[in-house]
Amino acid sequence: MIGDVISSRELIWRLFVRDFAAKYEQSALGYLWALGPPLVTVAIFTFLTRNRVISVGETALPYPAFVLLGLTVWGLFSGSLMSITSSLTGAANVIKKMNFPREALVFAALGQALVDTLIRTVLLALFFVWYGVPVRWTIALIPLLFAPMLMLTIGAGFLLSTLNAIIRDVSSALGLALQFAMFLTPVVYPAPKEWPFILINYVNPVSAFVVAAHDLASKGALTMPATLISSSLFGLLLFLLGWRVFRLAQPIVGERV
Repeated sequence: MIGDVISSRELIWRLFVRDFAAKYEQSALGYLWALGPPLVTVAIFTFLTRNRVISVGETALPYPAFVLLGLTVWGLFSGSLMSITSSLTGAANVIKKMNFPREALVFAALGQALVDTLIRTVLLALFFVWYGVPVRWTIALIPLLFAPMLMLTIGAGFLLSTLNAIIRDVSSALGLALQFAMFLTPVVYPAPKEWPFILINYVNPVSAFVVAAHDLASKGALTMPATLISSSLFGLLLFLLGWRVFRLAQPIVGERV
């Protein structure tokens, strides 16, 4: 399995370049589309909190920077998962005509979400400068959170892309589920301290990565290290399980895609 991915690295790169060019080929705003949705979300929730329509409590960072950091981490997870889930159905003609490791489609789909995250990171840095947020050295550790979170994402993506090739409603249902799931994750509000909301925060594996990013940027130390470790281990197990199921299901996928 690992050997197939290594041998298809050039194919992965070419698929990524193709998808990247197609996305921005006739777009007037181009890369700004990676910035538009998080900026609108930050503006909406900042307006709601400042006008006391909603109350989220105290945040360790200025609220707009707090929300944008959470959205950057959440966007990497949700954007990657959506792209991976649709990767097989989006390349149905190629799958029927060519024999190649199907994982190449999955890893190529991951590339676009990584580029969008890199663009949003530049915007996040501008927010930190604008609001005068002290830059702690631990902020450099935030990218390390992406490795276990991406294993979690790819593992779930392996399973969902296989299911989506058989039942096409999966990708549409996933979009709705992710919109709801964002509000069950401390993206636009601090990690809850009351039951039963704290239980949701512990059960949701993505919450640990969002909370850890906020902690490293604001406090310089993790407030939930045990949860982060358990979420990382769960991500590793899901990655290995999802990849194996993905491989075993390829004959069925080839018939149904």
